[in-house]
Amino acid sequence: MRERSYFDWNATAPLREEARAAVAEALSLPGNPSSVHAEGRAARRLIERAREEVAGLVGDRASDVIFTSSGTEANMLALTPAIEVAGDKRPRAKLLLSAIEHASVRAGGRFPREAIEQIAVDPDGRLNLAALAEAVARSPRTLVSLMLANNETGVIQPVAEAAAIVHAAGGLLHVDAVQAAGRIDCDIAALGADLLTLSAHKIGGPKGVGALVRASDDIHFPDPLIRGGGQERGLRAGTENVAGIAGFGAAATVAHRQGAVEAAHMLALRNRLESGLQAIAPEALMFGAEVRRLPNTTLFAAPGLTAETAVIAFDLDGIAVSSGAACSSGKVQPSHVLAAMGVSPALTRGAVRVSLGWATTAAEVEKFLGAWRKLATTLSKKQRGIAA
Repeated sequence: MRERSYFDWNATAPLREEARAAVAEALSLPGNPSSVHAEGRAARRLIERAREEVAGLVGDRASDVIFTSSGTEANMLALTPAIEVAGDKRPRAKLLLSAIEHASVRAGGRFPREAIEQIAVDPDGRLNLAALAEAVARSPRTLVSLMLANNETGVIQPVAEAAAIVHAAGGLLHVDAVQAAGRIDCDIAALGADLLTLSAHKIGGPKGVGALVRASDDIHFPDPLIRGGGQERGLRAGTENVAGIAGFGAAATVAHRQGAVEAAHMLALRNRLESGLQAIAPEALMFGAEVRRLPNTTLFAAPGLTAETAVIAFDLDGIAVSSGAACSSGKVQPSHVLAAMGVSPALTRGAVRVSLGWATTAAEVEKFLGAWRKLATTLSKKQRGIAA
């Protein structure tokens, strides 16, 4: 079988060896972490060690980490009108979110649809801070949700600036850091986030585990999504996914320790990929290229290119990439992110996302460029035929 090259790290990262070992160790333990006997205490120790490791990735305390089944569940837990701060039980009447948020945030959590308002982004895909200021002025004590980095374009959002605006109006800020963790600094205090979402499989941990991190235990959820045995300090009932959590902690430790080195590696390769891509097809457009992006992400399109055709062509050449659009049941859907940026529907339909990781090699980048050369040549011939 021909060796394949993986360029879809923003969808999920391969499992780190450290995480694999931690999962295997946890799977060998028979105890329920809620049991008081020695076997139960051993399982509990793995969870609490992982809690400290995940907290370390974002500069917070272990006691403020709530483990969930995914980033989506963490977002759902965070986005509730009933959120309390320091005993203040007055509900949040409004949810403000950027127009480029992940589907799990755009769904609004437990806010009614009429209480949700989207804030515009500029043509580079960055939040319009003036529009945010106007919105929170109209609706003080609101909850605002803003991703740290966009999963399609990689564009990094002005989270610290947004936090200052939100807090000045008496609001709270939730930050979806799922795509950013391990690639840029995610210190919760520096960001000014009150709540922050993480997902294990984006940083090399196992699928099926995430976390919601609170800036303070003064923040409380009186209406947890899952009620029952009182696990996760009563905020998320159900026997914990010990193996998944242990793998999450191990991946967080490596991402924290090696993040800067890995980011530099990815950035060098991405720069080579983008320069080569445009040398082959000067008409290709890189979205968000004029502003700060994640070091591993390129979203591009070319006139006449369709994403579905491109993804299949790359796949046949042994290369995994994705459409810039979200996928549902395998069908490419129009990208709400590019639409919010004002990109034409024709270009939006052709957007292709290439995302690299710590294990990507220079040889793989050259392989990608070779496949792109073939695709661009075919596209050029087709367009010349149409013009003739």
